Amino acid sequence: MSAKQDMQQDIQFVTTLPTSELRADGSVSPGTRAVPIEIPVAISFLGLGYAVMMATPCDLEDFAVGFARSERLIDDAGDVDGINVGQADNGILLGVELCMERRDRLFERVRHRVGESGCGMCGVDNLDQALRPLPQVAAPPEIRPELLFQALTAIRNHQPLNSRTGAVHAAAYFNADGSLMAVREDVGRHNAFDKLIGHAMRSGIDLSPGFALLTSRCSFELVEKAALSGIPLLVTVSAPTDLAVKRAEEAGLTLIALARSDSMLVMSDPHRMFAR
Repeated sequence: MSAKQDMQQDIQFVTTLPTSELRADGSVSPGTRAVPIEIPVAISFLGLGYAVMMATPCDLEDFAVGFARSERLIDDAGDVDGINVGQADNGILLGVELCMERRDRLFERVRHRVGESGCGMCGVDNLDQALRPLPQVAAPPEIRPELLFQALTAIRNHQPLNSRTGAVHAAAYFNADGSLMAVREDVGRHNAFDKLIGHAMRSGIDLSPGFALLTSRCSFELVEKAALSGIPLLVTVSAPTDLAVKRAEEAGLTLIALARSDSMLVMSDPHRMFAR
């Protein structure tokens, strides 16, 4: 899909607001500004309220599947029996039905959740639940460094919401040959990544041969999402936290941060892909 088609598809998720521009010389002029739509999305599983996320209301079926995987409620898209998207007065209701074999996971997870927060830490009641063991990701295939720089350039043409607003994160997946496979956007960096993962799961895209590129800073939750979905190499535009690097090392995940057009920092390289 071209960037122009993306723009036409996503225009409904942008609104225009009146503004006043203040200049250094003291003058003021009226104008308008395109801003992304952000609304509450209440996620429930089997009718049980689970989380309320502030999100851009596009690609919600992808979001539901990716979020369920990130929460370790499912292993693949086949574990989801159905998704219902409903409109409420003050937001969106996203109802997810799980197969019988995964319901015990939900009930166990709900038992540990005592609150909701985008940080990912306030929804659990003990430290063991906060930092659960991660699976070991497979060694990534050989990926030439120049492909990472090319990906950074390519993603700019596939961010229609951000090109209009300058306020939206993107998550993209590239094959080992540098081919762009999918991009998802959201005002929340976690949401964008969940949407990308969910899309891949629903479309049967194997995430193990390539790499993900995120236009955000790298928190530990993003590293965990990558590891849980089998992504072996994660590239982020901004810096990571120390815990993000530690979690990447635990999972055997290659982590590259501060991606710029002329340089990137290799933060975790367990398979010595970029060693010199």
